[in-house]
Amino acid sequence: MKRLLTKSKYLMGLQCPGLLWTAINDKEKIPKSDKSAEHKFKTGDLVGVLATKCFVDGISISVEDFLGNLKETKKLLSKRKPLFEAGFKIGVDDSGNEIFSRVDVLVPVGKDKWDIVEVKSGTEIKDVNMEDVSFQKYVLEKAGLKIGKCFLMYINNQYIKNGEIEVSELFVQMDITEKVVEVEKGIEKRIAEMFRIIGLKDRPQICLGKYCKDPYECALKSGCWSILPKGSVMDLYRGGEKSFNLYEQGIIHIKDIPDGIKLTDAQRIQRDCAISGGHHIKEKEIRKFLGGLNYPLYYLDFETINPAIPKFDGMKPYQRIPFQYSLHVQKEKDGECKHISFLAEGMNDPRPKFLQSLKDNLGDEGNIIVYNESFEKGVFRECVEAFQEFKEWGEGILLRVKDLLIPFRSFCYYHPDQCGSASIKKVLPTLTDLSYAEMEIGNGGDASVEYERVTYDPSFSEEDKKKVRDALEKYCELDTMAEVEIVEALKKVVNE
Repeated sequence: MKRLLTKSKYLMGLQCPGLLWTAINDKEKIPKSDKSAEHKFKTGDLVGVLATKCFVDGISISVEDFLGNLKETKKLLSKRKPLFEAGFKIGVDDSGNEIFSRVDVLVPVGKDKWDIVEVKSGTEIKDVNMEDVSFQKYVLEKAGLKIGKCFLMYINNQYIKNGEIEVSELFVQMDITEKVVEVEKGIEKRIAEMFRIIGLKDRPQICLGKYCKDPYECALKSGCWSILPKGSVMDLYRGGEKSFNLYEQGIIHIKDIPDGIKLTDAQRIQRDCAISGGHHIKEKEIRKFLGGLNYPLYYLDFETINPAIPKFDGMKPYQRIPFQYSLHVQKEKDGECKHISFLAEGMNDPRPKFLQSLKDNLGDEGNIIVYNESFEKGVFRECVEAFQEFKEWGEGILLRVKDLLIPFRSFCYYHPDQCGSASIKKVLPTLTDLSYAEMEIGNGGDASVEYERVTYDPSFSEEDKKKVRDALEKYCELDTMAEVEIVEALKKVVNE
């Protein structure tokens, strides 16, 4: 039976044979992409189109018709012009098996050579990029082309927008030929092995391993990892390779980790809790944290977008732009909380109004409570640096920030249901009745995608925009209400 191995399937096979087999023989088992993944795909398409503007007289080849793409590619090669999305398919064995790859940019060099340019929406070179390009090179050379050099074209994270996007400055082009040639060694055997795997009657059984998350999180991970019991070694805090080594030794539960295994303080706390079935409290440290809070308290959370292509002047690629905040203000201990919110309107840069609204509502004294200060502080610094009129005020604000993550990251409080995580979504249900489970928008990634989608896509109706904006308001409000409830719950834990 003739089979086709594409570049994307080849990369799947390098990561996990089980993923490759499923993607071809039982593709209904591959989960649909979530909103964040779809957004990344669209970003990649946008970056790819922009990159073509760097090549004079280039010709785009439609990818809508598979056979048409192949036919048009063959026809256009003789024109010796840069080709975008050129496709090649070639047989590799007596069984009729074929390999196929498209090339982002194929650039003519001299009389008869071509350079391969692979375009990525990231800001750095990764090992998987070499594997990607090595497959392209192999397919094209099998198809009879002479390949000169291989390049990776990626986003220049130091580029600053000033007026129209200058594509020649937005991208960095790196010669990766030597690395590709090195990685290409043994590719024929790898391809042959992949065709063998594809031809198996049943999906090969693969043990859990680092490849479940590297170089990408496997689409089948949630299914494969569903065999893990609650409290498994995969939940060890910063377990990494240690977790996989324990699992391979047959040690599945955290409670069963032998005394002779070297554990960090946090991991020992996890094991002790798993054995006792209870939770861990460092009462003195929690009291110290709570006693250091100065009222009034301002519980703050905000959401950001970070588009690959800068939207506003003075902005870098992937720079975080806040568009929303939620604020719960508690003037005195055990007092009522007042809720204040901001959600940017229109397509203009939201930062000036965002900062002004915060300035109007954060007062002059009292702590500002956030969960994971490195994010909020980082975004805030970037904002006031961009808008100098807020800089002096902003420096004062940063001095008032208190990080609610600290008691949980340092394991002053730990409940086994956190599964080794100190994230607010894991901590919240162990201390309160609140939950993100029923939220229409339930995480920051979706909040960013949905805001960007309804704000900058003119095809959405006002009704759809309102629905998303209402969901954004509810989500962000829950984030700061969660902070309030966690602090109140910690007081009860230590009887304050």
